Amino acid sequence: MAQKTKYNMVKEKITEWITSGIVKPGEKIYSENELVKMFGVSRHTVRQAVGDLVHEGWLYREQGAGTFCSLKKEPVEPQVQISNGNGKNIGVITTYISDYIFPSIIKGIESYLTTQGYSLTFACTDNDVEKEKQCLQTMLSRNINGLIVEPTKSSNYNPNISYYLELEQNNTPYLMINQYYSQLMPPHIIMNDEHGGFIATEHLIKLGHQKIIGIFKTDDLQGVNRMQGFIRAFREHGITFFPDMVITYTTEDQHSKIVEQLKHFYTNKKMPTAIVCYNDQSALSVIEMLRGLDLSVPEDVSIVGYDDSFLAEATEVKLTSVSHPKMEMGIEAAKWIVSAVEGNSSSNPQSIIYEPELIIRNSTAEVKKPNLVS
Repeated sequence: MAQKTKYNMVKEKITEWITSGIVKPGEKIYSENELVKMFGVSRHTVRQAVGDLVHEGWLYREQGAGTFCSLKKEPVEPQVQISNGNGKNIGVITTYISDYIFPSIIKGIESYLTTQGYSLTFACTDNDVEKEKQCLQTMLSRNINGLIVEPTKSSNYNPNISYYLELEQNNTPYLMINQYYSQLMPPHIIMNDEHGGFIATEHLIKLGHQKIIGIFKTDDLQGVNRMQGFIRAFREHGITFFPDMVITYTTEDQHSKIVEQLKHFYTNKKMPTAIVCYNDQSALSVIEMLRGLDLSVPEDVSIVGYDDSFLAEATEVKLTSVSHPKMEMGIEAAKWIVSAVEGNSSSNPQSIIYEPELIIRNSTAEVKKPNLVS
């Protein structure tokens, strides 16, 4: 409970600075080091709290400059940024823009499109279907020539299907990345997330772990597929599977809530020895929770993340993580949409599926053998 309180304390205090006007729109907030000293919490707690505030639109980051108060306190309208170009316009809608792996994907898209003379219109949905609707309306009103989309809550029925059908009726090509809506079966560039979940879990099984927890986000198909791979690894290796060893969450759930659910596993002698996490962000939250219980990674518990993001090497525990192509995916998406806009779509594949690899670092180790008393 103490860790949850510290996390909320940091987050609520920064929010209070913004709403009270102590920190004004466009002003830089304290550095990570200053926040650590100010609140007397760990760097990981500060990083998670600030990251969530970025996702929620309270703060934004500028690479090399720091973290700043957003112009809007509670953004409702989609963020739209237009880069200069002399040619046709491509829309790009992602769930997030300014944090985690998304800047790398967007940089890949932008790096290719701008060399081809295209202008770009960016928008983000915050993984909210109503915001996705607003983003799509904005794109249609701008008469874009093509659209690259990361789906919102892709495991659920999407109420915005009519906007995609309107794009088709207008002969406006669109491509989905990271996942796709099964109701539409559009062209897509994705990861083989089921295999990613499998290799993450199999790695732990081969290290001797049998009691393994899986944490998965289930309103996006990426998480559902990673969970399927997790379960397949148990089946193929003949390991007993316990249903309560899968913890699921959705976009609206706070990471701190998930961490609290984990804690009850570590209050008895039969605690799990390994955890497979939905992504690197959730993995860092788990590592922080384990520290609060005086458990070490990987000595007591092995952890595997997903996406091989910058967070994988952001702490003293370097995270074993499943790779994500990021920049390459962005470049391939840009090439695909340019080809489609210019009438060369016959040469485009219907889909590209990247096969993930496991990047092994020091967050995983062989399971400890119990001491035998003669």
